[in-house]
Amino acid sequence: GGQQGWRGESRGSPQQLAERYADLAASHSEALRQREEREWHNARLRQENARLRLENRRLRRENRCLFRQALLGPGPDKPPADPGEEAEALRAQLGRLQEKHRRALRHLRRCRAAGGPEASGAEDGELDELLLEEDEQP
Repeated sequence: GGQQGWRGESRGSPQQLAERYADLAASHSEALRQREEREWHNARLRQENARLRLENRRLRRENRCLFRQALLGPGPDKPPADPGEEAEALRAQLGRLQEKHRRALRHLRRCRAAGGPEASGAEDGELDELLLEEDEQP
């Protein structure tokens, strides 16, 4: 038999050369299969990445919406979690409305005293009642 050479030197027998060729062909086929598998896996990862990006955007929008809701407080159709908080919020709102009412009555009183147009549009009896109620409150 011949000697097996290095770097493609054909010193081996035809059977050894055929075995080497078959080994190289199998290695090449395996490398191609692994390459196709990697490409398929990478394509699947790109699809998953795109899906996760969309999900991430949706969650960011949802977070912004929830953050705004937390800042603005519950809507009219959603009761607050704590009845004590609701009562406190209503007391604060009542105080603001009472203060607006007092300012409006003072403005109307000044307009009436000056004979301005704001007082002429209101019914005199109703305005008198409002002014009397405001005077009677502590």
